[in-house]
Amino acid sequence: MGLLDGHRILVTGVLTDDSLAFGIAERCLAEGAEVIVTGAGRGLRLTTRTSRKLHHVGEVIALDVTNPLEIDMAVAAVTERFGRLDGLVHAIGFAPEACLGKGMFAASFEEVATALQVSTHSLALLSGAFRPLLQRSTAIGGASIIALDFDGSRAYPMYDWMGVMKAGLESLGRYLARELGPDHIRVNMLAAGPVRTLAAKSIPGFEQFEDTWSENAPLGWDVRDSSAVSDTAVALLSPLLRSTTGSIVFVDGGAHAMG
Repeated sequence: MGLLDGHRILVTGVLTDDSLAFGIAERCLAEGAEVIVTGAGRGLRLTTRTSRKLHHVGEVIALDVTNPLEIDMAVAAVTERFGRLDGLVHAIGFAPEACLGKGMFAASFEEVATALQVSTHSLALLSGAFRPLLQRSTAIGGASIIALDFDGSRAYPMYDWMGVMKAGLESLGRYLARELGPDHIRVNMLAAGPVRTLAAKSIPGFEQFEDTWSENAPLGWDVRDSSAVSDTAVALLSPLLRSTTGSIVFVDGGAHAMG
């Protein structure tokens, strides 16, 4: 018997099989959940190919958070296939090139606004759009929303405006937890340490994290292993943490707590 038997979960942001979203989807399936994954834009074909490595997922749903029509169509598709949702994993993020690795003065407002729309506001957008399905959850303790995070409390080298987006995401998560709590929907941030994914490689100077994170983490950290992140996601999606909401759960070897 799996921790997520009978759960129906939507996982966004699956691109390649090294992505955190892929690892979470794979782990959810192993724990007995039914899973739908989404892809967006030019990455949709890659998501579709990657999803073939996830057995029993079925057709990938297009979900571009900047396209209201696609959001409506995605909600309709999930409604038709599942009828309800017990979990939603937000693993969506994007920042224009000027927002990363160039300091805080290079990006225009329009570029920052794009990063905010995709990386932060999309959590509220999807939580609201799928709220009726999450309200129908039959899981013990109700439905669970998880947003993938990266410690927004500190200024990290080269992370620049994306760090600001993550700080906003953490604050938004608390407000959503407050608003959705009466619906028995909990909202938590999962703050992972650096993992060598396709998205991470697009961050200038990512190797700085690789070189120093394991030294700072009292438990150590392996940038090639995301299994601890997937395991924690399963716990947050399951009834085991049914009274936890509005929280930032760190999975980073303890590095965030060190001086």
